[in-house]
Amino acid sequence: MSPATTIEERFSDAQARVKTLTSAPSTTDLLELYALYKQGSAGDVDGKRPGMLDIKGRAKFDAWSGKKGLSKAQAMEAYVAVVDKLLATK
Repeated sequence: MSPATTIEERFSDAQARVKTLTSAPSTTDLLELYALYKQGSAGDVDGKRPGMLDIKGRAKFDAWSGKKGLSKAQAMEAYVAVVDKLLATK
């Protein structure tokens, strides 16, 4: 990877590399990846928190909401770091 590579390019590359994992990440890691991906691509969460019966949607919303205030670039950097960590331990 050249130093001239932009964070957007590394973020995109990490999205492709995470699909090469041979085993599924833990639920905690999946929520972290989801939250960082959404924060890095869409910014702060908006909309209402899903209802009590939507357990999965609620967990995803809460994870993303926990990244509120993180810049897109910071979220992209963190996403790349998590993907690197997961691939290093596979």
